[in-house]
Amino acid sequence: MEKYAPLIVKLLQTIIYDDEKSVWNDLLAFQHQVRSYFAVIGIELILNEHEGFAYLSQPDNAEGEPLQVPRLVRRMPISYEVTLLCVVLREALEEFDVKNTDARKLFLTSKDMKDRIELFFRERTDRVKLLEKLDVYINAAVALGFLKEADVRSHDALNKTFEVRRVLKSKMNNEKLEEIRSKMH
Repeated sequence: MEKYAPLIVKLLQTIIYDDEKSVWNDLLAFQHQVRSYFAVIGIELILNEHEGFAYLSQPDNAEGEPLQVPRLVRRMPISYEVTLLCVVLREALEEFDVKNTDARKLFLTSKDMKDRIELFFRERTDRVKLLEKLDVYINAAVALGFLKEADVRSHDALNKTFEVRRVLKSKMNNEKLEEIRSKMH
């Protein structure tokens, strides 16, 4: 068994972040072997050392081109509400990066997300319906790896704090963000 085998399995399971120091350092040391391993089956290792994350991507075939290798993971569309939350989180990350040059982690509370997402709704009934289920959508964003609940002691148990994970910038680049915004309006 290769020394990097645990990295292969971990990448097949989830996103790797630099806050997992041991795993991250192993990935940096074995990144060429890991890239070669996955390249054989048409999968690419996306490794962003500056932002501190790594994940696997299977590029789409060009239109009209026959499928070379079947998809390893089925693409599952996310709901409008979760997409909207991701847009809000992505915009918050962009604002944070413009304002902060030394800090790398953005933390938002449930209330912060609620306040930001409310701006998208003119209709009171739509807004109320969305806000009633906001925790469900936040949990979906956590499951997708875009949010991580922060270990912060708070006096308000209902207002949890989350770290907005930087992988969101990679998964929802500026072009994709504009495409989604145009469909939402």
